[in-house]
Amino acid sequence: MSSPAERYAAARRRAAQASQFPALEEFTADLGFDLDDFQRESCQALERGSGVLVCAPTGAGKTVVGEFAVHLALRGAPGQPAPADGARRKCFYTTPIKALSNQKYHDLVDRYGAEQVGLLTGDNAINGDAPVVVMTTEVLRNMLYAGSSTLQGLAYVVMDEVHYLADRFRGGVWEEVIIHLPASVTLVSLSATVSNAEEFADWLITVRGETTVVVSEHRPVPLWQHMLVGKRMFDLFHDADAARKHDVHPELLRYTRDTVRRLDLGEGRSAGPGAGRRGPRWRGPLRPDIVDRLDREGLLPAILFIFSRAGCDAAVQQCLAAGLRLTSPEERSEIRRVVESRITAIPGEDLSVLGYWEWLDGLERGLAAHHAGMLPAFKEVVEELFVRGLVKAVFATETLALGINMPARCVVLERLVKYNGEAHVDLTPGEYTQLTGRAGRRGIDVEGHAVVVWSPETDPRHVAGLASTRTYPLRSSFRPSYNMSVNLVGTVGAAPARELLESSFAQFQADRSVVGLARQVQRNTETIEAYGAEAACHHGDFDEYFALRVAIADRERAIARQGQSQRRAAAVAALERLRVGDVIRVPSGRRAGLAVVLDPAAGGFSEPRPLVLTQDRWAGRISPGDFTTPAEVLARIRVPKHFNHRNPAARRDLAAQVSGTGLDRHSRRGARGRQSGEDHRLTQLRTEMRRHPCHACPEREEHARWAERRRRLERDTEELRQRVSGRTGSLARTFDRIVALLTARGYLTAEGAVTDAGRMLGRIWTEADLLVAECLRRGVWDGLSPAELAAAVSVVVFEARRDVDERASLPRGGVAESVDATLKLWSEIEADEAARGLTVTREPDLGFAWPVYRWARGEALAKVLASGHEFDGEMPAGDFVRWARQVVDLLGQLADSGGASTELRATARQAIAAVNRGVLSYHSPA
Repeated sequence: MSSPAERYAAARRRAAQASQFPALEEFTADLGFDLDDFQRESCQALERGSGVLVCAPTGAGKTVVGEFAVHLALRGAPGQPAPADGARRKCFYTTPIKALSNQKYHDLVDRYGAEQVGLLTGDNAINGDAPVVVMTTEVLRNMLYAGSSTLQGLAYVVMDEVHYLADRFRGGVWEEVIIHLPASVTLVSLSATVSNAEEFADWLITVRGETTVVVSEHRPVPLWQHMLVGKRMFDLFHDADAARKHDVHPELLRYTRDTVRRLDLGEGRSAGPGAGRRGPRWRGPLRPDIVDRLDREGLLPAILFIFSRAGCDAAVQQCLAAGLRLTSPEERSEIRRVVESRITAIPGEDLSVLGYWEWLDGLERGLAAHHAGMLPAFKEVVEELFVRGLVKAVFATETLALGINMPARCVVLERLVKYNGEAHVDLTPGEYTQLTGRAGRRGIDVEGHAVVVWSPETDPRHVAGLASTRTYPLRSSFRPSYNMSVNLVGTVGAAPARELLESSFAQFQADRSVVGLARQVQRNTETIEAYGAEAACHHGDFDEYFALRVAIADRERAIARQGQSQRRAAAVAALERLRVGDVIRVPSGRRAGLAVVLDPAAGGFSEPRPLVLTQDRWAGRISPGDFTTPAEVLARIRVPKHFNHRNPAARRDLAAQVSGTGLDRHSRRGARGRQSGEDHRLTQLRTEMRRHPCHACPEREEHARWAERRRRLERDTEELRQRVSGRTGSLARTFDRIVALLTARGYLTAEGAVTDAGRMLGRIWTEADLLVAECLRRGVWDGLSPAELAAAVSVVVFEARRDVDERASLPRGGVAESVDATLKLWSEIEADEAARGLTVTREPDLGFAWPVYRWARGEALAKVLASGHEFDGEMPAGDFVRWARQVVDLLGQLADSGGASTELRATARQAIAAVNRGVLSYHSPA
């Protein structure tokens, strides 16, 4: 216990702080808990009038600093009482996603009352003129460009999750807001822990003025790391000191090594289909067993991360099949009450299509999945029940880690590899930190727990590295778009817009990296000189001799490439000649063997990719890359006129005909002959090399090794010089090219003024902004019905999760015609972009046209979900709702667009009404 003197000194300090920071003293009086040091330091900086950048782990309580900015705005200027006339300064609280906005809105309403707080997202607009408004970052960006009157009196902007500016698709919005906010606005930036916080702060100081950086590595709830190996749970580290040194627990290392050794020796291997392979296949603990283990050890509620939507759904079914029940009768009745109150807006006939009863069964037992393929209404119910402690185990994809506040006592990672949309990649330290950061609920749990499920491919030392690397660097994803460029030119003019772009964090990072690159160029230049001295030969000019050797190697490669190019051209020509019913032989690869052509698909702009059926009953498209020699027509068979390659019985019958030709599935032809005849230029170069004096040098090969090192270093140095050149003013150069393209297409005048078409483009907020503007100018969507319009605009917003071989079909008539016109416009834009060295606009994707067309025509949800082109089975309801809302968003922009005809605007409003029904009409209560 402290002495009276110490208590007196502490009281004096508190009194001094209260007089120095009266607003903070008022704020903390209502909190009910003491502020951490980083929170107090950040709030004091705010009250002094400085902007702040707060970097702290997930769950550390960063949002308290944002809420203090709200308190300051409602209170009045720092150090002053609230104005007598009742006028209030404003605070905008921005978040990256609507769910977070909704949650923060409720939090602030609970504290300050509904009349003081508003909400602006794509779905909701409530009390938008309130002194405190919660919004998504895009809404604030649009306000800044439109010069909205709502910005008057704005004093504070809180940017929650500001590390989102590294997001590949949306990150640029954060930088646009930071750059464009008036200088009078104080910026409060809240970020996860990043390793280059000082660099980010340096940039903020450059563009926003005084900014205090507060970094905290401390987790308010300690996190313990574990590994589950079979049925045994191990601590990853022996103690905190071992964790700092990345020293894995010796017992864990010993046990996993012994387990791998037993697998290699094949202990327990049974004779049968698997015999003779590398020991028994490792079978880790079953998912129901993991949940049961966590329940017995008091580690629920838990989030179990499985990087697959299907895996999450399967995990719930496995737990149900195993008879797991984690809830009491009272909890089950409360769960049913909550569910029934939340799904009243969803039509009864749609519930069975959505798997409602199976979902409810899981919830009542305390189990649920959480992923983007679920209906948003279902996800929100899962989130509410989990936060209330009614659902005990949630199987989730990594998108949960980026979403709303859903902390748990324990987090389980089933694998350390995830699919990023293109390939399976290892989790980064930043992703691992973000996922495990969910473990440990402040004020509830004494400690949090993170469990990694071990497999033979998982090295505990790798996990230790992930767990010990707390931070990751923040990298800007900012790049100018057409919409941004025309808005910048319209707001400040072309020359100032260029300067604004050069003040972005992206250019700031690029310019800083140039310093290091320039130093490397200087070091390389000195090394090149040293290598040149080592390569010197007393017999003659070795540089000249080495140049001959390089020329010979280049010529040999060119001849080989030429032969390869000729072979590919021959393969393309052969595929273009194919007709329906031709039987050919695919020479190599997984589809090797005989195949019959179902659709030649020749012509068009791309290389031929005929649709074939192999004798193994596989139907799909092949490409010239599948052929080492030109395809030959070996026979012809009759293909039924309306042959459906998706029908297994039809495939079986036709494949039998292919096999019935009696042809050998493998070619008996020998290896292709080598090119005959010697190249004259190659002969000449070899003769010159042999005659050169250095050819006779006994140390010739040693000199050549040094010369080769110098050549490689010269090449690398030239690349570095180009990178230096490319990074200096790179964004401004891209902006200049965009301005030139927009001028050529009539969106800007030669003098740099924005035209009517440019003003229309400036109000289109979508990735394919220029394509949408061109479609409006050319009247591509005029004369369509509401359902046809919804289908036609869907092709510019939808993007399939994976590549699909064949083009999706379209509703006939107006939709097909308008989509063909859209594709034609896209090819013109793409050619223009490629000619100017710009990133090309993504090709329209036809995969959502049928589902949204049928939905807008009023067809049943079951039929709509079954018509998704990309999916083997049904389109997930969550995907349908998400893309349909994006279609509605674009339709809303068309309805308000000055560049659209009166008829088109009316049709767009009708289309919105047609799409916003059933599962689309549900909104969480804001």
